Amino acid sequence: MSTIPSQPSPFAFARDPDRARTLGRERQKSYMLRAWIASGLFFMALPGTLLGFSSLMSISTHHSLDALPAAWMQGHGHAQMFGWIGSFILGIGFYSQPIGNRSPLRLPLACFLLWTPGVLLRWFANVYLWHWRVLVPLSATLELIAVVLFLRAASRHKLPTPDGQPKARPRMEEWMILVLLSTAGLAASVLFNFVECLILARSGVDPAFPRALDQRYLVLLGWGFLAPVVWGFSARWLPTFLYLPRPSERLLRLGMLLDITGVLLGVGGWPRLATPVIATSAIFVVAALHLAQKPLGPAKVLGIHPSFPVFIRAAYLWLVLAALLGVLAASADVHGGIWGASRHALTVGFAATMVFAIGPRILPHFTGIRELYSRQLMLLSLLLLQTGCTLRVSSEPLAYEGVAAFAWKTLPISGVLELSGVLVFGLNIALTMLRGNSAFIDLAPQP
Repeated sequence: MSTIPSQPSPFAFARDPDRARTLGRERQKSYMLRAWIASGLFFMALPGTLLGFSSLMSISTHHSLDALPAAWMQGHGHAQMFGWIGSFILGIGFYSQPIGNRSPLRLPLACFLLWTPGVLLRWFANVYLWHWRVLVPLSATLELIAVVLFLRAASRHKLPTPDGQPKARPRMEEWMILVLLSTAGLAASVLFNFVECLILARSGVDPAFPRALDQRYLVLLGWGFLAPVVWGFSARWLPTFLYLPRPSERLLRLGMLLDITGVLLGVGGWPRLATPVIATSAIFVVAALHLAQKPLGPAKVLGIHPSFPVFIRAAYLWLVLAALLGVLAASADVHGGIWGASRHALTVGFAATMVFAIGPRILPHFTGIRELYSRQLMLLSLLLLQTGCTLRVSSEPLAYEGVAAFAWKTLPISGVLELSGVLVFGLNIALTMLRGNSAFIDLAPQP
């Protein structure tokens, strides 16, 4: 016979003011995380994917990558990487910090009010060129200050000390090292962007990084920030969600060391040396996560679509493909098609698929909501994204490199499918936030 736990009486909070204050701070953290998620969804759908779709349509119409200003493409990438992924990471990072005596909103709110306008200004300046010599460095400054505030908040974490005695610091797990590595990658990317934006505003002809410089910057963003943060959270969550063995510490360490080496080589301007090292690191990480092994038991799919494990594994196949395409691009790319396919496989095939698969599992929980709005919409968003990404990655090298003319006709189709998947995902998460039953409501102290 099952029993339903009773809800605490409102009078219990009057007898326990410390608990009431703690609950109030948790609610504030939850609402702040919702603001970060809403901002990320906005950048994902409008300045990110919609601008990318319109850019792809222009390129397909003119059958040339040169038909589109480089500033537009970089504005799209900036909105996707910082506006979408960056906002999600900063929001979850602030939410994960323990509650102290100070207000849980002060630093996250300050960071939000710097980061969000900073990303928006960069997109606006790159697209419309209005006073870009002022707006581009201003944007980079706001983003840099926001990351400094985030690092300051993260540095305040202290281990609890019983009876005032110092507590020995436990051994740091590999997933935490990966997350720290990605944080360092984010900080390095923002600093790189800040310095180059200042130089660009003084002597550049438009707000676009030169191609060679942009290639180095994208290595830092993609493999120095994006990939390690997904690897870190995968090592933390996938053993539980997919019922897999604990990740291999030795293989994860090798993967991390190779990734750092590859990123340094790439930023240094040696892509033919960097890409094989990065590809090897990706293979080591996949092996470390045991994704090819038989699970120890059924996956935890309560509240989400049961296809969840399939798409997680598909995302890591995209990761390996992205790395291998990078190796090919370093020696054979002429017009940007293979490099574009490699980056798309990494950002959309790998990172976006992981967000679309894990986001419905964790975001409602983080924001105090009991369940996802629709499992069917979750499946639909993933199917649209996978189909669109497959068409894009397979067609882009054929079209850009002049191998097959018919590929230009499939590129717009891939854009429509991916845009539809993004909008369905955003709708599902937005409806979850708006209509979901909050776990805090029943426990809230009554006036």
